[in-house]
Amino acid sequence: MSEEKKADTENCVDNLPRLKEVRKEIDATDLELLELLNRRASLSLEVGKLKRGKQDVVFKPFREKEVLDNLRSNNTGPIPIEHLRFIYREIFSSSRALQRPQRVAYLGPEGTFSYFAGVEFLGRSVDFTPQKDLNAVFRAVANKECELGVIPLENSLHGSVGQSLDLFMEHNLYIEAEVFCRISHSLLTREKLLADIHTVYSHPQPLGQCSHWLRATLPNARIIPTESTAAAARRVQEEEGTAAIGHGSLADLLKLNILAEHIEDMQDNWTRFVIIGSKPSDGEGQDKTSLLFTVPDKPGALANVLNIMAREGLNMKKLESRPMRGEKWRYVFFVDIESDLSSEEYEQLMNELHAECQSLRILGSYPAGQYMDFTKGSDIATVMDEQNK
Repeated sequence: MSEEKKADTENCVDNLPRLKEVRKEIDATDLELLELLNRRASLSLEVGKLKRGKQDVVFKPFREKEVLDNLRSNNTGPIPIEHLRFIYREIFSSSRALQRPQRVAYLGPEGTFSYFAGVEFLGRSVDFTPQKDLNAVFRAVANKECELGVIPLENSLHGSVGQSLDLFMEHNLYIEAEVFCRISHSLLTREKLLADIHTVYSHPQPLGQCSHWLRATLPNARIIPTESTAAAARRVQEEEGTAAIGHGSLADLLKLNILAEHIEDMQDNWTRFVIIGSKPSDGEGQDKTSLLFTVPDKPGALANVLNIMAREGLNMKKLESRPMRGEKWRYVFFVDIESDLSSEEYEQLMNELHAECQSLRILGSYPAGQYMDFTKGSDIATVMDEQNK
């Protein structure tokens, strides 16, 4: 035995009594934590009873953000804030489930990016209910089959998901929260060699985001769009010589091989997901407001609306027009503003906007979303504060 290994062995023997003491302290601390967690759960149950008569919503994104902000400001370490967020995500999820079981609709099947975004934001104590398309997600929430829904709203490279914006015009639903997820794609297959792949399946957006890689690496492969990345991966399970583009975690879920990772053409690829519900979220000091509005068909109508917002110093983060169904060459405008337009201080402003608009609807005022990086290969997403991105 070398002198170095001998010294290490002697050091371990010397430290053994202290190691046993530390483990006893950990066991005792775990029991204290268990008692505190159960105490918190009892308080959550009491909150649920107090809400029950009001038919109040269980999901309170602003309250959860307030709790996390308080923890962050008081955290002295050594536990990192991203670990605290991960732990409290599950505490919040459990608390909501204790108050009332939650069903959450998402574009399925299990394993889509919408599914992973929902899990990372809402935790695992949720009954995630897959839907065949985005229309079904909206319909499930509108019909109160599910309390919440998770939908993709826009991508940093390819812009808005037009269908999601259009569905807000059809359903009287609200944005309750948002989360920004960094998207990274992997090539999933039963095969062991790229040369054995003749067909690639995926949702149209990932196919577009990986188009240069596909042309350079699999130039002769057929590219076939599917309704979702998870559906593509499940198809690959049954077909030889095929591959799917999707979330790397699908490989573990479906027992597939990953032949290539991070195959998106641009690495800085983020998707904004929103949580939708049948009621607007509440809480003071919301960070953002989303609006849908139409204007009269006359010169300067849109400029009048924008000038009112500019006069009040409102920072517009997004402005997009969508065709109004049933009326040719008429448009609906979707706007994101960095202010809580539901607060009393903007009552006069909203009255002015209503006067200028043909129709105006607040889709929701909600906390600004966290940036979550899922490309690190860990179950704990790296959380990036928006101001530090």
